[in-house]
Amino acid sequence: QVQLVESGGGLVQPGGSLRLSCAASGSIFSIDDMAWYRQVPGEERELVATITRGSTTTYADAVKGRFTISRDNAKNTVYLQMNSLKSEDTAVYYCNVHLWNTRIVRQNYWGQGTQVTVSS
Repeated sequence: QVQLVESGGGLVQPGGSLRLSCAASGSIFSIDDMAWYRQVPGEERELVATITRGSTTTYADAVKGRFTISRDNAKNTVYLQMNSLKSEDTAVYYCNVHLWNTRIVRQNYWGQGTQVTVSS
């Protein structure tokens, strides 16, 4: 089994910063793409940023220039540095990981979600 544990959410004022982390553990052989999504109640979950094993990144237009996704392959961890936060960034943030488990079966996992609230 594989577990994803997210941390780093919270309440921040507009213009502030937060750093989210998502650590994967368990029966992991290797991790391919990692990503962050977010969801507001009543709306579809949307893709925020992705990063390949080779650290190629993509971003949603709404966060380009403000958010940075990164990863530490040795720690099986993905990060999301969020700067210049806006009220519209308020959402539950989820990490998503595509990996090969120790049985060499490709699997997809979601984190439990962490609340980010941007408000004065």
